[in-house]
Amino acid sequence: MRRINKNVFFIVVVLIAVFALLTFMGVSTTYADIETKIIKSVDDIRWGIDISGGVDVTFSPPEGVEASSEQMDAAKAALEMRLVNLGITDYELYVDKADYDIIVRFPWQAGEEEFDPEAAVEELGEMAELTFREGYEMDDLGQPSGVTAENVIVTGDHVVSATVSYMIDELTNEIQYGVSLELDSEGAQSFAEATSRLAESSGVISTWMDYDCISYATVSEAISDGKAFISGDFTYDSAKELADKISAGALPYKLVTSNFRVISATMGVGARNAMLIAGLIAFIVVCLYMIAMYRLPGVIASIALVGQVVGSIACITGFFGNIPSFTLTIPGIAGIVLSIGMGVDANVLTSERIKEELRSGKTINSALELGYKRAWTSIFDGNLTIVFVAIILMGAFGPPDSLLAKAMSWLYFAFPATIEGMIYSFGYTLLVGVILNFVFGVLASRLMLASISKFKAMRNPKLYGGVSVE
Repeated sequence: MRRINKNVFFIVVVLIAVFALLTFMGVSTTYADIETKIIKSVDDIRWGIDISGGVDVTFSPPEGVEASSEQMDAAKAALEMRLVNLGITDYELYVDKADYDIIVRFPWQAGEEEFDPEAAVEELGEMAELTFREGYEMDDLGQPSGVTAENVIVTGDHVVSATVSYMIDELTNEIQYGVSLELDSEGAQSFAEATSRLAESSGVISTWMDYDCISYATVSEAISDGKAFISGDFTYDSAKELADKISAGALPYKLVTSNFRVISATMGVGARNAMLIAGLIAFIVVCLYMIAMYRLPGVIASIALVGQVVGSIACITGFFGNIPSFTLTIPGIAGIVLSIGMGVDANVLTSERIKEELRSGKTINSALELGYKRAWTSIFDGNLTIVFVAIILMGAFGPPDSLLAKAMSWLYFAFPATIEGMIYSFGYTLLVGVILNFVFGVLASRLMLASISKFKAMRNPKLYGGVSVE
């Protein structure tokens, strides 16, 4: 405590302020019509079904198709992958193998003003089977025929990754969007053999999604590195949609929508706004109360609480652009509020211990050091129990293939799998908040208080709840 420099207080405050600014405002770059998120803002928060509404759909196999258990599991895995690719983490996905049904519930996309649920469901249930075929022959219906129908070079199963890419047209100097593919070793070998053979006669390789030709190109040279580029009349959005379909993989059979409905928000945006305003008012009142009761430690505690709240929001948005955002529900907001309460409790325990040490005759330095040391056990025990509760909630109500669910499968072996995103969101925000409480409520507040106590003007014990020095 004695070796902490005076400037540490200002450094920590500035870091929290910059962190808050970046979290709320975000940082992004724009090139052409592509916006790249470097740091996500609060606008990137994805709201759950209970706030923004969403879609409830039941998928079934086509008439006459009796899907096997393995096929239904494969369809479930493909749907989960597609939901993840769409940035949807707050989904509920159930498989009813008795009736051959797959039930999916997912929220509307963040910031979507003209949401088309029917189009979203259609995209989710498409087979989206990618094939590279020799030639460009098709019948009157536009489906592959002749050599093209008989010669499939590579399928989507051999695709390792699919990403949006672009190239500059040398003649028009315009951006042409497409999809860059990377093939596995088997696919790369097949593609190399075909392109080597077709390059001699300037043959054609066509690209098909299901039975629709999306592009074709003349082969001028062999491609041996397993990398290909799908070109065509793409916009950025259509290229991304295609890349997402390819990344999600092919369904074992086409899904038919047997039941479909749009879910209205159960609590709605109005309830969310009211809860946020109430939380802000309560936060201000709590800070004022702590300042009035504990004076300087109360001020420090309030700054630390701001850092804790900002950290929770950053963990929900994903903060960095390459990290998926987390879906926030009404129970998730409650988890943030509860974790703030745990943060207040930690600071209250510490402040009370500091007051006791000062009133027993200790110096400010000794009182601060002993106060944090003696409060630590109670803080750790209280927060640790909350961590256990949060982990159990996330394991019980999260995706069955998540790390926590697998780790606790021995505990839930007798119960059917369940996905309840609202409870999962509560466990996540609670866990994140408690961890951040250790970072800001204990570590950051201790650094700030020890630092500011080095200033002569802050050496009066009365500022810490002790007896005033004349």
